[in-house]
Amino acid sequence: MKEVKFGVITFKSTHYAIQADSTFKNEKISYRTIPTPREISRSCGLAIKFNLEDYDSIRYIIEKKGLNIEGVYMITKNNEGSKAERLQ
Repeated sequence: MKEVKFGVITFKSTHYAIQADSTFKNEKISYRTIPTPREISRSCGLAIKFNLEDYDSIRYIIEKKGLNIEGVYMITKNNEGSKAERLQ
């Protein structure tokens, strides 16, 4: 398996995840709403997955729109499994 890296935004509640999803729909960023990876959190069931190339834009939108997030992570998946590193 080739190593794959991507970003994930987690939230304290499903309400905040849905709010962020609505916000990102109006932006020119490729993202997907996914179940929160268990390597990160067991709190909210939804997270937003994004390309790491968009990280600066993601940070700007989070701050500009005042999104209520729990954290931003980089997920690395390879033959040895997956790991999460907190970015914000």
